[in-house]
Amino acid sequence: MSKKTSNAPKSKKNEETQLLALLKKVLPKATHDPELAGKIYEAIVAELRAKNQATSFVKFCDRIPLPDLEPKTLDEVKLQFAAAFSEGDVTISPNKKEKTLAVEVVLPDGSQFNTEIKCRAVAPEADEEQEIVLKFVPFPVSLPGDPELAWLLAKRENMSPDEAGIALSKAEEEFWASKPGQKMLRDRVERNFPEFISRAPAGLLNELGLKRHYKTPEPIRIHKGFTPQKSKKE
Repeated sequence: MSKKTSNAPKSKKNEETQLLALLKKVLPKATHDPELAGKIYEAIVAELRAKNQATSFVKFCDRIPLPDLEPKTLDEVKLQFAAAFSEGDVTISPNKKEKTLAVEVVLPDGSQFNTEIKCRAVAPEADEEQEIVLKFVPFPVSLPGDPELAWLLAKRENMSPDEAGIALSKAEEEFWASKPGQKMLRDRVERNFPEFISRAPAGLLNELGLKRHYKTPEPIRIHKGFTPQKSKKE
């Protein structure tokens, strides 16, 4: 991604902030009715917020992988939407004939977003490995009780280990606070790191600069180097 592209959202946000600051200054001069000026300002703020939410929703949908409409895939997609829109109600409706998935998200403020995602092939496994090599660096994680049992995760290369650790703690907190996480707790799923890392949506981790390369932990292997044997003289 180019530097210009990556700075675009920040630049747009600055423009909106400047626009709102200007309106706050100009509206009281344009009308002597403070109540009317306040209503106009709040309406513009609400409109900008709705526009940004709609844009974010479209971008999020574009990033959702949908290789098929199998129950396991649909559960993963719903978890990702629930994590991204934790306060909203998410409804998905697969259409196997058209190979599409209708998604509806209703937020507490009444905002409603609808889209239709077509099934699309995911990148081959080899390409996924290459993506990790290029954009992520290894971030193995273990628990204090068993330091030799490691979860092989990855973090963005511009993150320090401490920053990645903070992001991982935040992801775990957000996951258990989300609707799917709360439902799992009610279903007596134990609240611990192994359950979190095996169930957390990939989208939640990616938003914080992390990637789950392997869901299951791997014991650290003690490698013994090869020592050539001396040849025996006959």
